[in-house]
Amino acid sequence: MKTSLMIGVGAAVGALLRMLLMGLPGPDIYWLLLINVAGSALMGYAKPKETVGVGILGGLTSFSSFIALSTTGSIVAGAAYVVVTVVLCTGGYLAGDRFSPGTSPATKVAS
Repeated sequence: MKTSLMIGVGAAVGALLRMLLMGLPGPDIYWLLLINVAGSALMGYAKPKETVGVGILGGLTSFSSFIALSTTGSIVAGAAYVVVTVVLCTGGYLAGDRFSPGTSPATKVAS
């Protein structure tokens, strides 16, 4: 029960942070892309436990906003946004994982 509550609090913190960042000047679609890529990189780098990983980073990044923003323009623009987001978020996670502490580059190549 305590873990579930901490995950819920973390998700609320992450969601509030996302809303603050998306309130900055500029199109929401770019802010969400930056937020999702940064969240993916942090997840890969830190390998956080439930409260931070599922909670804060889960609340910060947003699949529902990603889908909503990818369907607001033309089909071509939406498809391009989906591809760019998936490629950059995967790359962000892999880059974070590659540079995570406690793992040497030789170990990463061998695995």
